[in-house]
Amino acid sequence: MHKPRPNAYLPLGVPADTIDACAVGGRLTCASELARRGVFVLERSDLHVHLHENRRHPPTLARAVRRHWDRLRRTPPPGATSVEAFDAVLQAIRCQPPRAAVATLDSALHLGILHPDDLDELFRHLPRRHAILRKLADPRAESGPETLVRLILRSLGATFDVQVRIRGVGRVDFVVDGWLIVECDSEAFHSTWEDQRRDRRRDQAAAALGYATYRPIAEDILWRPEEVRAALAGLLCSRSRGRRR
Repeated sequence: MHKPRPNAYLPLGVPADTIDACAVGGRLTCASELARRGVFVLERSDLHVHLHENRRHPPTLARAVRRHWDRLRRTPPPGATSVEAFDAVLQAIRCQPPRAAVATLDSALHLGILHPDDLDELFRHLPRRHAILRKLADPRAESGPETLVRLILRSLGATFDVQVRIRGVGRVDFVVDGWLIVECDSEAFHSTWEDQRRDRRRDQAAAALGYATYRPIAEDILWRPEEVRAALAGLLCSRSRGRRR
């Protein structure tokens, strides 16, 4: 049994973030709560804690804590150690850069953490400047990096389809301008030689059908997006130049 603060007890096995949130007298919220639920968030290093508006001087922790005082739109059950998913998404959209907020929204919708029927209410509680994010959301995205690549392609003015099934190849993340396959590779699913062999054979089958394939790694998509954008722009421009010759 954990005792994070006087008169508060938690069972063994609860996540460290939950224990720390309880230790400062709050509930896990925003990016920390969504990460616990498996929803994509771009940055997970800070602990996000929702505190009661009257608790202005909570105890400190030996780690970075981002304190949230917003009025909750969903009342958690008595004794809950986390806010409701609706409030966690609401706070995470305001707390992250726009591209990360769209990826979080996509992920929450894709996983069913947030229901499409909740979107009207969600955006009523957000500042008007966030309204554009709703138009950019797409629950078909199966990972945060896929959302981020989709936003890059939109910024380039490219025409693309998502989650496309190609006979003899399988399902691919994107087909851009009808000829370029873009696959968002992560360490979790593409790290072993068996994974790489499978991917290369898929690329070979796609090449036989006239497709080129670009595989940016998740690390670059998340933290070096300008390099991924430059690579996509270069590929698309090279095709345009070839057509003009």
